[in-house]
Amino acid sequence: QVQLVESGGGLMQAGDSLRLSCAASGGSLSNYAMGWFRQAPGNEREFVAFISWSGFTTRYADSLEGRFTISRDNAENTVVLQMNSLKPEDTALYYCAAATSRFLRPQKSSSPYEYNYWGQGTQVTVSS
Repeated sequence: QVQLVESGGGLMQAGDSLRLSCAASGGSLSNYAMGWFRQAPGNEREFVAFISWSGFTTRYADSLEGRFTISRDNAENTVVLQMNSLKPEDTALYYCAAATSRFLRPQKSSSPYEYNYWGQGTQVTVSS
């Protein structure tokens, strides 16, 4: 069973960039399609980004307007979310997740129910 640990969160200013990492142990991330989600207080968990097990396919929430980039290094067992031009509305607890199916299709990747391994989250706070 894979364990996921997120890191890299912090208190930022609007317009800053931030890099979140998700490190895995107990299994190889190459066996999993991966996603990033976020949850702000009082809100439901929201899809942010998806990357296929190979890294060849990615998908992003439309609301991000191209500001975030997901990548992975299977050799290092890590997934990274690069966040640029941060906005106050990006403030949330950010989670990485490993999908139930290695071959999760991008069209289904935005549903949290497609993922069965989750990290504890890392807090990102953006002030205006």
